[in-house]
Amino acid sequence: MRPLIAVPARFSATTSALRYAAEVNARALIEAVWRAGGEPATIHPADPAAEDVAARLARFDGVLLPGGGDIAPRRYGVTDTHDSVYDVDDLQDAFDLEVARTAIASGLPLLAICRGLQIVNVALGGSLEQDMGGPERAHRHIVHPVAIRRGTLLEQATGTGKAEASCFHHQRVDRTGGGLAVTAHAADDTVEGLELPGAAGWFTAVQWHPEDTAHEDPAQQGLFDALVRAARDRIRS
Repeated sequence: MRPLIAVPARFSATTSALRYAAEVNARALIEAVWRAGGEPATIHPADPAAEDVAARLARFDGVLLPGGGDIAPRRYGVTDTHDSVYDVDDLQDAFDLEVARTAIASGLPLLAICRGLQIVNVALGGSLEQDMGGPERAHRHIVHPVAIRRGTLLEQATGTGKAEASCFHHQRVDRTGGGLAVTAHAADDTVEGLELPGAAGWFTAVQWHPEDTAHEDPAQQGLFDALVRAARDRIRS
């Protein structure tokens, strides 16, 4: 039996295969969960004020918070919005934030990727740097090494202290959320990994996109393997 992994959908204004706006997830992401032995299930981002997120997640064995557009700056207490902020969706923000809080509080295994890492950081009271400084500083369409802290769940999952990270982001962690520990850094000191020591369940987050190279890089696939393994262990416990 494959553990059931909830993956919140992303709103998309257009898709080539459909006539109207869609709810989507990256195929590479879904395939990485499948390779790991999980059953990925895209879930609809409904208003958490109207639909109980905890009740919806109760049927799942794990959660994957994927990448996506930017989070509204007001979610982390900033009133001015930088010109580079894009694809903000209040419903997406509200749902993802509640999914992050619920998964962490309930001990549901959680892997957070790119925007997902930022969502967890904001959900726990942290803030973001809205723009890293333009093309010469943003991590867009680049692969670079990240240093991973020893003894972390991230090191255990990837099996290495230094990974090659495929990145696409122009924002990064500013102030870390309550209880979060930094587990990886880029050479420019960008936070590339977060964990929550003492969390009720397995949780790790990365700022890069492991799904980009997971099909050929065991270290990147290891993150999805670890998520599904933790979900399977939860079923057995």
